[in-house]
Amino acid sequence: MKVIIIEDESYAAEKLERQLKTIDRNITILAKLESVEDAVDWLRNNSAELIFLDIHLGDALSFKIFEKVEVKTPIIFTTAYDQYAIQAFKLNSIDYLLKPVSKGDLQQALDKFSENQPNRQEVDYRQLLESLQQPDFQKRFMVYTGDKIKTIPVEEVAYFFAEGKYCYLISTDKTEYLIDQTLDKLEALLNPDSFFRINRQFIVSLSSIDEMYTYPKGRVKMVLKPHNKKEAIVSVDRSPEFKKWLNR
Repeated sequence: MKVIIIEDESYAAEKLERQLKTIDRNITILAKLESVEDAVDWLRNNSAELIFLDIHLGDALSFKIFEKVEVKTPIIFTTAYDQYAIQAFKLNSIDYLLKPVSKGDLQQALDKFSENQPNRQEVDYRQLLESLQQPDFQKRFMVYTGDKIKTIPVEEVAYFFAEGKYCYLISTDKTEYLIDQTLDKLEALLNPDSFFRINRQFIVSLSSIDEMYTYPKGRVKMVLKPHNKKEAIVSVDRSPEFKKWLNR
């Protein structure tokens, strides 16, 4: 099988190549590309049987590729908890892998690709791009204060915090509200340009980040406003994507 890897993190690309070779020695990596521009140039003049495509590349979102060149090759997307994109993939029956990619998940994706190949329907990636460019994110949240009900505009949300079975909305005026949502559900409702899930406990807004510090294992420790009693540390697996998010 002839494969190309489009991934701007050299370590992730090399790891994926090693995993593919371990699974099937007959897989040939035709190219490892790091940007939308490089991918467009390559795809205009070459072809492959399968593409592994990271969502966030150094110069732009990888979906921009479909604006510049027609892609008919099957694609397996790789993503670090981009919940809105994942929803779109599911609706369009598109394969994806969550980072960090495990060998087991990769094996399953390749098996699924091989099994479906004879009857695989061509995916309209341009249509996928249009759906991703027209998100309908939540604009406000209903909360309870005693027996009263009020709404909090999303612009006034500093971050969301989960503890045990409970999830809280912390507003910019330092008020804490218990809400009937999980962080998993909230990820799909929030604009990823403004909010990022840094670990199992926190989804933070960009405006809530007061200070950031380097932390062991490539992680980032942050001070949030308003202050929270729990440490807000970006997890190991989400740190690379978080740094890309900061640098958009």
